[in-house]
Amino acid sequence: MSKYVCDMCGWEYDPAEGYPEGGIEPGTPWEEIPDDFVCPICGVGKDQFSAE
Repeated sequence: MSKYVCDMCGWEYDPAEGYPEGGIEPGTPWEEIPDDFVCPICGVGKDQFSAE
């Protein structure tokens, strides 16, 4: 699984680690992240992330 990086601030989503603080369990692929997800650092939407 690819990691996804916020184009604005560089925060990284790693599917292997998930984002437990945001309620996203480890092993959750990017495609299953809700469409209303926002970067926890800068607040941009899911469409502002790029695969690494």
